[in-house]
Amino acid sequence: MSTPQTNLDDSLPVIPNKRYFAIGEVSDLCGVKPHVLRYWEQEFSKLRPTKRRGNRRYYRREDVLVVRQIKDLLYEQGFTISGARQQLRQQSKPDGASKRRMLLKEIRHEVEELIKMLDSRIN
Repeated sequence: MSTPQTNLDDSLPVIPNKRYFAIGEVSDLCGVKPHVLRYWEQEFSKLRPTKRRGNRRYYRREDVLVVRQIKDLLYEQGFTISGARQQLRQQSKPDGASKRRMLLKEIRHEVEELIKMLDSRIN
């Protein structure tokens, strides 16, 4: 049995600079299975990917960030589905401090990845 990771955000890959992501890509980027993403779509109104031909889901970058936020609330902070839903509602209020923190965390993670990449090219 494996031990739970203390900070999932540090182990998640950088979100590529793309317009849309398929459900499999989001699954890999966020570390959750596709069926979990489909379930979360039903539970969280903030998560609404675009659906196109064949009912295929296309997630935007903002959707990927929301999925990571939901995962953090449920798996790291221990909220229930309804508690996480309430947290997301509170965070979407005009002040948006939590949203800014999440965005800054993502930017910091991307900068760290870029530094690692540059260091590996130098050495």
